[in-house]
Amino acid sequence: MDDLGIQIEQAVQTIRKKWNRDACIGLILGTGLGTFVDHIEDAVTIPFSDIPHFCKSTALGHVGQLVCGQLENTPVIAMQGRFHFYEGYTLQQITFPVRVFKAMGISLLIVTSASGGMNPQHQPGQLIVIDDHINLMGDNPLAGFNDDSLGPRYPDMSQPYDAELIEKALQLARKQNIPAQRGVYVGVKGPNYETRAEYRFFRTIGGDVVGMSTVPETLVAVHSGLRVLGLSTVTNVCLPDALQPVTGEDVIEVANRASRDMTTIIRGIIKEESPSQTNR
Repeated sequence: MDDLGIQIEQAVQTIRKKWNRDACIGLILGTGLGTFVDHIEDAVTIPFSDIPHFCKSTALGHVGQLVCGQLENTPVIAMQGRFHFYEGYTLQQITFPVRVFKAMGISLLIVTSASGGMNPQHQPGQLIVIDDHINLMGDNPLAGFNDDSLGPRYPDMSQPYDAELIEKALQLARKQNIPAQRGVYVGVKGPNYETRAEYRFFRTIGGDVVGMSTVPETLVAVHSGLRVLGLSTVTNVCLPDALQPVTGEDVIEVANRASRDMTTIIRGIIKEESPSQTNR
């Protein structure tokens, strides 16, 4: 077993001392979704600082703990907060929890985030079901030595986000009258918000929203053989010719307001993907 495999096993053993179950679904809860864990039943909470090789979450609004339990009759494991490239961590460190989730038994990863909307049709608070992404972070968590036991050297990325889950999420949104569109997520390092010229460039190359997360976790999830659903809240609309200043506090405020819609979609997906439903 190489160093990464040993580190994964050490983290898993620590978690299992407090929650000795296999999980079905993993959740990475981004900006505005910290209170989602209140819906998890029989919850066991483990600070990131107690788990070997987990980083410290320093981003605004990110609590920094793992919450394990039951949701919609499904065992889930959730990150209440995440890590970002701009915090000074490597992409391998940022995505380490995804490796641990896989070792804990998950087959589906739900990744959430806040993002800036670049489509003129977007409105603050609107949900985006991520259809594809563009990696402009300048790095890749899969670079370097590849452990073939964790995934292939050259993973296919023709469909990083599961097509069936995308349709389910959009259907759930329509049924609940929740404004939602599919879109392409542009991942950048951050931590600054973008210039007018950058927004024009991202839009020109096919981007709908831009954010500072999601892409690394998705790359590792696909490498691990997981299905992925990506959901993002448009917290501000970034139109170059009418660009308004934005702060981190502004982003958090809008994401918090939109959290109810995001929660509805996530719970609906978990309910449909629950083993009690799929095994019927």
